[in-house]
Amino acid sequence: MKTLSKLTVIAVVFFFVSCKQNPAEAPEHKAMVEKHKEMETSHEAMAQEHNSMKDDHQQMADAHKAIENDSIHMVTEKNHLALLSKHSELIENHKVLIENHAALETKHASGELTLEQMTSEHESMKVEHENMEKEHEGIAGEHKRITEEDQKMMKEDQEKATEENSDKK
Repeated sequence: MKTLSKLTVIAVVFFFVSCKQNPAEAPEHKAMVEKHKEMETSHEAMAQEHNSMKDDHQQMADAHKAIENDSIHMVTEKNHLALLSKHSELIENHKVLIENHAALETKHASGELTLEQMTSEHESMKVEHENMEKEHEGIAGEHKRITEEDQKMMKEDQEKATEENSDKK
């Protein structure tokens, strides 16, 4: 009888363990996976915008080469370069966040983390992602302001040069 009781207990435990839900099938895990996809899409957009900013900077630097000893343009170029550096750092930090988020998904799917641990870490990462998106928006706005300011100065310089050339005639 003891053997039958032990076998029954073992069978019941085995049954409950084998019926345990796969953590990757939990709705919370699936929601986290969707959020991860959104983060990756956001990161791709940030990286593309960063490349565009670098292109704008190169165009700005090339245009400034035609202007001799113009400290105002050089300051604008320096500010833009500092902004690019800040944006590059943001992109790298966001990339690390995405990698950590992917590791979180893996740990939860393998059962290494409980649902509560995963949810807590995910919420923290989600807030960090949102903060990075806000920072990106600020940088993009500053980039636009600097670019517009530089274009305005370049136009004024061209108009001034045109006036000087017509006065010489």
